[in-house]
Amino acid sequence: MNIGLFTDTYFPQVSGVATSIKTLKDALEAQGHQVYIFTSTDPKVSKNQFEPHIYRFSSVPYVGFKDRRLAFRGLIQAVEIAKSVNLDIVHTQTEFSLGLLGKFVARQLKIPAVHTYHTMYEDYTHYVAKGLLIGAKGVGTIMKAYMMGMSGVIAPSQLVQETLLKYGVKSPIRIIPTGISLPDTNASNNDLRHKFGFTETQPIILSLGRLAFEKNIALTISAFSELRQQYPEARLVIAGDGPARKSLEEQVSELSLTEQVVFTGMVDHESIADYYKMSNVFVSSSDTETQGLTFIEAMASNRPFVAIHSPYLDNLVDNEAIGTLVSDYDELLSGIKKYLLRPLTDMDKKIRDMKMKDVDANTFASRVLNFYEFVLSEHHQPDDAGDDYPTDDEVGYMKRILRNPFRRN
Repeated sequence: MNIGLFTDTYFPQVSGVATSIKTLKDALEAQGHQVYIFTSTDPKVSKNQFEPHIYRFSSVPYVGFKDRRLAFRGLIQAVEIAKSVNLDIVHTQTEFSLGLLGKFVARQLKIPAVHTYHTMYEDYTHYVAKGLLIGAKGVGTIMKAYMMGMSGVIAPSQLVQETLLKYGVKSPIRIIPTGISLPDTNASNNDLRHKFGFTETQPIILSLGRLAFEKNIALTISAFSELRQQYPEARLVIAGDGPARKSLEEQVSELSLTEQVVFTGMVDHESIADYYKMSNVFVSSSDTETQGLTFIEAMASNRPFVAIHSPYLDNLVDNEAIGTLVSDYDELLSGIKKYLLRPLTDMDKKIRDMKMKDVDANTFASRVLNFYEFVLSEHHQPDDAGDDYPTDDEVGYMKRILRNPFRRN
């Protein structure tokens, strides 16, 4: 099968979405399929650099997300490329520039388009004009309008599926948890404990991911501050970068924890497993997670995690060897304490390995491929859903929000 993945975000940009797409691409190719990436240009990639099966379209940084980009040209070029590689299906991974371009390509080639809804935008509206431009209701209107005409939609979790149904999305929705490429847990590229000056027995807490305000990392810092009263040798490593970093560093300074909290900055994807293996426990105090890639990465690196309850995690966590889910600050603090000095056992590793079989990259790709085949088999059947088209108000609202954000009025 020839598959086109359309995404505004791809490596060398670092994000959970980029990782998910790369994982899907590699796993589908390993099963014998041809996968083509349609994405945005990136300052870190030379215009003359050859990237097999990757096509980049002229882009600019997106307002509110400086590390994300929007393509502003390439419709005809994309159609010609799609024809030349004989695409069988389009799979969009964004609702913005490359997503719209992917829908256009699918219509021109008369092939089905499916979409993965990665991001709960209701949690991110404050990034755009401080929430004044668009609110939760507007998000639902836009997402419903974008997914009109889609042959199918992939939801990484039950929470995402419920959200899409609330928005009024009527395309077939299938829940497919995002998988990961399992790291070689016997290999280690970096002795990070030595690098950061930690001892072999020192309790290490890890927070890893984009430093965004909705990730609620401030709560983890507060818990760590209290935790040190009982475990003075403990250290907190905050791996990643993002808009909340300055605020978090100020919080650490105010709590007099500058020597006990390490901000690493952006972490290379190849080094992520080493950060988990360095730690005793991975902690996430975010209540906006829908996919949980970091939790799966922690399991793959044989480390437990502590996190906030969510529909996705409630389904994933069924044993303390995997993790502990909490509902408030006291439970978060208690959960971290439980793992700080808990030894790694063979039984714990066995339990984690069994759970990983359900979320590895090959299983992920097989489930997505099965959905592709379903969509292709249904593609030529007549569509009798007459009310699936957006109203004039929905069309107007979508155009206003999704138009080029850099256009002058």
